[in-house]
Amino acid sequence: MASDPPPDPASGTSTPSAFTNPRFTSQSATAEDLLKSETVGLVQLNDFRKRRAKVLEQKAHDESLSRIGMPGSGTSTPADGSSTPLPAKKKRKALAKGKLSFDLDDDEDETATNISAAATPRSNTPSDLPTSADASATDTDGALNFSMKKKKIVPNAAVNFTPKAQTKSALLREAQTREQLRKEFLQMQEAVKATEFMLPFVFYDGSVIPGGKVRVRKGDHVWFFLDRARKVGAAQGGGGTVDEGAKRRREWARVGVDDLMLVRGEMIIPHHFEFYYFMLNKTTGYGIDGPLFPFSPEPTSATPFGLSATEKSVNLSTYDPLAKPKTKSKTQDSSEDTISDTDLEGFLHDPTTTKVVDRRWYEKQKHIYPMSMWETFEIGKVYGKGARRDANGNAMFGA
Repeated sequence: MASDPPPDPASGTSTPSAFTNPRFTSQSATAEDLLKSETVGLVQLNDFRKRRAKVLEQKAHDESLSRIGMPGSGTSTPADGSSTPLPAKKKRKALAKGKLSFDLDDDEDETATNISAAATPRSNTPSDLPTSADASATDTDGALNFSMKKKKIVPNAAVNFTPKAQTKSALLREAQTREQLRKEFLQMQEAVKATEFMLPFVFYDGSVIPGGKVRVRKGDHVWFFLDRARKVGAAQGGGGTVDEGAKRRREWARVGVDDLMLVRGEMIIPHHFEFYYFMLNKTTGYGIDGPLFPFSPEPTSATPFGLSATEKSVNLSTYDPLAKPKTKSKTQDSSEDTISDTDLEGFLHDPTTTKVVDRRWYEKQKHIYPMSMWETFEIGKVYGKGARRDANGNAMFGA
């Protein structure tokens, strides 16, 4: 009796199974196989998601064609009865457009494609069921796809300021208000410049010579003060004996304004400056503690001219500096219209702080102390801070 032939070791079992028959094996490629063929090596997460969505969409399309018996499906049987499946028609790839970082429309379309591919029904064959890793990836992608929503630009509720519409009427009203304020400021500035104040001074030629008090306006230039100081010197001579006084009177009468200098403290004030500039900016300098000209840049009781004797004591809380000054009456006494010198600012100031100097004498003596400490005022330079230096850049002793 012949013995049975030994089983085939390659099959792994003695009884052939129907599942090992190629006739009963699914000839269509699964989604996992297609994804493996599309994915080679390490790829980016975004590329992997796009490829998986494409594979799922293609697989759903093939299954829908197989249900209605149309060619193009991998599971349909050809007409000649052969078991070889027809190759699936490859979907034409669209050219990828350049995307911007803020292009939310493309992300929204991609999200809609992923959601539709995930919602397409599939056959629950053993080969099509995803593995545990694929299932977790699908859940994660689903959460990410649903979380990707287009952000809306809304106003910030935390900001209290609400911008107003810039209409033509609003712009015109704003321009009119700005122009009115500008005119009011200019009127007040002119009123302040018309205010008088007293500036005591002395003549200086190495020794202090008594000068006097000059009544000037806050808007006057320095040269105007020097011209009045020259007339005071020509009138009184500056002390000394009779012969010395007469000689000095002749000298002051012949000297010009360009040959005179105003020295305030240790600062030489140029001729073209207005006194109002130093009052408004509270300019400081050397030789004086505080501003060079410590006068008020606001309207005072001496503003404007033409106040009567009964109006000298003005209440500043109710005084309107923009009001038109009263005109003088022809029958009114002129002594009653003017303000006395004692009521003006600066009447009690120290006269030695303000010196009137002959420029020709200064050019010969400027290397000698204290003339060597004098410095011409310059706009923009900071005075009174740091070590003081002379014209050659040397640090001054005791400065």
